[in-house]
Amino acid sequence: MELKVLTIQGTETGKSVNLPSDIFGISPNDHAIYLDVKQYLANQRQGTHKSKVKAEVHYSTRKIKRQKGTGGARAGSIKSGVFVGGGRIHGPSPRDYSFKLNKKLKRLARLSALSYKANENQIIVLDSVQFEKPNTKSFLEILNNLKINNNRVLFVTAGNDKNIYLSSRNIPKAETLPASDINTYNILKAKTLVLLEDSIEVIKQTLN
Repeated sequence: MELKVLTIQGTETGKSVNLPSDIFGISPNDHAIYLDVKQYLANQRQGTHKSKVKAEVHYSTRKIKRQKGTGGARAGSIKSGVFVGGGRIHGPSPRDYSFKLNKKLKRLARLSALSYKANENQIIVLDSVQFEKPNTKSFLEILNNLKINNNRVLFVTAGNDKNIYLSSRNIPKAETLPASDINTYNILKAKTLVLLEDSIEVIKQTLN
């Protein structure tokens, strides 16, 4: 797939780049995408939810009423979950939600996500973006020039570019990631994928 390389002003540079078909042109595997996104979201969960069970509630342990003759069900402890303030019955407890996926499946999921973006013409290639210092206004101007200011955008850089990251951090619909860290969830979450030209080579090295 061949794409024209644009400048940050939104004009053509006269250059074009060929996106390799083995990365951006495969037949997408929806189930691999589902599993990879599911794992990503599961790994974000802290799993620190906790409620007190009967043994952890601090109340008197005396028998609250006599066993027989009351006309109601027998009750031995005010800590029982059937009483207000008692322990939670089958409540949540801390757990680890993460699970393992093999590398080949995760790679297939990322290739599938990139192929979807290529098929839907939702990829833009920029020659370069350089900020001497963090500047959110300048980053917004780039989005306006590319006419994607209303879209959810994922900027992919070749490496960790602190100035680009800090410039985009306060923009709700913009996210910046180095090419080595792109994942299925962030690719599909974005409406438009903006690749810096030198990041394409890093993607090839990462996914090959």
